[in-house]
Amino acid sequence: MKSTPGLHTVAQLCAIALAICVSPNLLAQQSGSAKTSAAKTSAAKIRKVSSNADDGEFANFAEWKEVSAFIDQMVEKHGFDRSELVATFNQVRYIDRAIQLMKPAPASKPKNWAAYRARFVEPVRIQAGVDFWNTYADALSRAEAQYGVPAEIIVGIIGVETVYGRNVGNFRVMDAITTLAFDYPNTPTREARMAFFRGELESTLLYAKESGIDPFTLLGSYAGAIGWPQFMPSSIRQYGVDFDGKGRVDLRNSPVDAIGSVAHYLAEHGWKTGMPIVFPATLSTDTSAENRWQAFIGQGLEAKYSLDELTAAGVVPGVVPPNDMRFGLIDLQNGQDPSEYWLGTDNFFAITQYNRSFFYAMSVVDLGRAVRVARTQQ
Repeated sequence: MKSTPGLHTVAQLCAIALAICVSPNLLAQQSGSAKTSAAKTSAAKIRKVSSNADDGEFANFAEWKEVSAFIDQMVEKHGFDRSELVATFNQVRYIDRAIQLMKPAPASKPKNWAAYRARFVEPVRIQAGVDFWNTYADALSRAEAQYGVPAEIIVGIIGVETVYGRNVGNFRVMDAITTLAFDYPNTPTREARMAFFRGELESTLLYAKESGIDPFTLLGSYAGAIGWPQFMPSSIRQYGVDFDGKGRVDLRNSPVDAIGSVAHYLAEHGWKTGMPIVFPATLSTDTSAENRWQAFIGQGLEAKYSLDELTAAGVVPGVVPPNDMRFGLIDLQNGQDPSEYWLGTDNFFAITQYNRSFFYAMSVVDLGRAVRVARTQQ
């Protein structure tokens, strides 16, 4: 699914406990060239027939040259019936709201981790997480045993994504993904994004065919993410798990399938059983070290530095982690206040494969931990 999530204002003492005790779709960032003329051409094809923005507008998608080429590809590559696909795309509606929501937000205030965290680690969501954990404790234990992913991390992800199934989205996935696949907003990554969504459109049609369902019954976010864990269609096909044993993967109606699928996804993206997730860190007050630690900021979504390399650059762990592990330096900006710094392990960066954001990954860790603590106190 992709993203600017983040949450963290936990006291360092709690953070140390987290590092010691916790062992725990969306969009690839590519570049391309924007084509204004293409947007104007496609926009001209749209004929409004509904006043409800969520319902969309009739756009004659089946008559678009790019859509026709896509249909030909699906026929040749996957054996679809062309007339059936034409009939399908004649029912697809253009979702302008999806276009507007995909446009880059205007530059505003600096990122604020504390404010972001407060949106997710709060009493209502924590209690909903406790209820979810109590209801599906057996499935969570089974997922942890099978995939090595702790229950609290699975609970954290589903809580951040949809508040445990409360906010799964009401857009028809076919409408949203088709709109973005052929008329993505004019941004520097427009061509790459359209290629991504065309791949998701292919996966949507294949998933519906394989599952024997009407693709128009699939509802999700404005980006086409589906169900309790907000999986993109390609992720459902690749990582979805029939964890309730009912014969098919159903992330819309089966929380148990969602639990197994989240655990499987993380396991396939580098999760290591028993490894801690984060260790708190500060930066040396030695001004001669300042430029050295800055070189470790923004170095990708992987743990690739030794503890010796980081400490030599002025990074001071709040609790000494194992020396045989690799780390990444995580910076959580706090607006006008000082940033927080953490050492992230492979497991932290496994979470960033779910959503490419430090804020997101830390919010998952914090929410999951808060739910675990609240559950033990009730």
